[in-house]
Amino acid sequence: MPDHVHLLVTCDPQYGIHRLVKQIKGRSSRLLRAEFPSLRSRLPTLWTNNYFVATVGGATLEVVKRYVENQRKA
Repeated sequence: MPDHVHLLVTCDPQYGIHRLVKQIKGRSSRLLRAEFPSLRSRLPTLWTNNYFVATVGGATLEVVKRYVENQRKA
């Protein structure tokens, strides 16, 4: 899907997924704006405040990868 990103991460529950998402969005925004200066003036923000999180439980990495790949076909 061209309009969103899937990430498979491990996060310490004590740290908090909301902090991790904020850190990922902040860092990627800074890197993209540094590499593409036109983004600085064209867009007030690169990412929305929204995000979706789901746990995979006991699923294997291969099952999760297959699920993400199948999202392209949906």
